[in-house]
Amino acid sequence: MIIPESQIIYILVLLATGIAVGFFCGLLGVGGGFLMVPVQIWALSSQGIESTLATRIAFATSLAVVLPTAISGCKGHSCRGVVMWREGIIIGLFGMLGGFFGGTIASHAPGELLRMLFGILVILAAARMLLLPHLQPGKESDERPEKSIVQYMIWGLAVGVLSGLTGIGGGLMLVPIMIAALGFSIYQAIGTSSVAISFNALGGIIAYAINGWGVEGLPRYCLGYIDLQQFALLAASSIFSAQWGANAAHRLPAEQLKYIFIVLMLYIGAKMTGVLAWAGL
Repeated sequence: MIIPESQIIYILVLLATGIAVGFFCGLLGVGGGFLMVPVQIWALSSQGIESTLATRIAFATSLAVVLPTAISGCKGHSCRGVVMWREGIIIGLFGMLGGFFGGTIASHAPGELLRMLFGILVILAAARMLLLPHLQPGKESDERPEKSIVQYMIWGLAVGVLSGLTGIGGGLMLVPIMIAALGFSIYQAIGTSSVAISFNALGGIIAYAINGWGVEGLPRYCLGYIDLQQFALLAASSIFSAQWGANAAHRLPAEQLKYIFIVLMLYIGAKMTGVLAWAGL
């Protein structure tokens, strides 16, 4: 059987996106949804999927990919002793609860509103990261952050809700919060974030699977709103490249990591809010 050229392009684009997602998940402690979601919406729309439905599928499938990718990246960071397991699990468990609520809300919200919220959230997270004080060598110690469990619970729940609402693992918001509000070094934040966003993703996955069950107009192979074909292509490549990103993270200076993070966030945020289209770019 001859595979149509459009289908080959579709497969190659998703595989390449998965490689990039895995690399940045390991490198920056983010789930990679900010890269996946725009590509997934394009891929689904090109197949004739209605805009709002395409957005919900992209968010749900993105979270499904985040789960194994984040676990893979966590393994690489754990080997270097920068994963704070207790803090990450507390943040993650409450993030899972928030992710379920956020995913349930998003399953019934208009696609245009979801895309705008996604873009604004990414831009705000970039601005917050940019305003962080310059990272000094003393901030990169191995000292364990000393904050109350309640603070971890509150931040975990809040980030989880936003994660479910926007289809991203939450690392875009969580890494800056861990550094600015919870006293983590950037390496500890990146490593521990990979634990927390695994839980965040799980909560959102459950919500999207339940709320998308039996919905008309979904692609052929779906579990609720989760597109299993996209999941397989993205996850297959992202799981392996997450290890490359984790290795690269520990060879780059903290300030360089921070600015790579910011540039990517601003670009994706501007694209999803329509700013780039308005500017003719």
